[in-house]
Amino acid sequence: MRAQGRCQEAIPEYETTISLDANFASAYANLGWCKFLTGSIEDVISLEEKALRLIPRGPFVGTLYLRIGTAYLLQSRYEDAIRPLEKARNATVWPAEVRSYLASAYGLKGESEHAAAELADARRLSPDDRYSSIARLKAAPYFVLTPKVRALYESTYIAGLRKAGMPEE
Repeated sequence: MRAQGRCQEAIPEYETTISLDANFASAYANLGWCKFLTGSIEDVISLEEKALRLIPRGPFVGTLYLRIGTAYLLQSRYEDAIRPLEKARNATVWPAEVRSYLASAYGLKGESEHAAAELADARRLSPDDRYSSIARLKAAPYFVLTPKVRALYESTYIAGLRKAGMPEE
C-alpha cells in the first residue's frame, strides 16, 4: 500500500505489524514515512529513532537520519535538524538530497557560508538539474506532497534554500 501511495491505508497495517513484532525496525521506519507523507510530522522522529535503535548500522541508516533531520527542519527546529542531516550526509545513498536539506537548515540558521557550500555540493552531486532553481526543484517528480506537507516545505525547506542562494528560476 505504501509503495502505491496509499499511506493512509498502510498506517493501520504497520501498527498491527508492530503490535505483533515490536522489534520489526522496517515497520517503524515505514510507519514513520507514511505518517510524514500524510502530514503527521510530529510522529516521524520517534518512529524513525525507534527503527534506528533496532538497526543502528546498515544500508538504511542514512535514510533514517535523513527522515529525522527533515522532520526537524519542517518543524522549524533548524538546530536539531543539522546533526541528523550531517549523519545522513556520511551514510546515505542520496547525497545530493541530504546536502540540499543541510543547505536549507544552515540557511535558516544564518550560516550562509555552510549553506552555500552544501547547495553547491547538492548541485554537483545531483544526477539532474533540480537544485539549480526553486522552480526546477518544485517540478521534480518526488515533490508531490499533501497540502499540509507542501506548506511546511514552503515555509522551511524552500525558504532555507532561498537563503542558501538558490534562485527562483
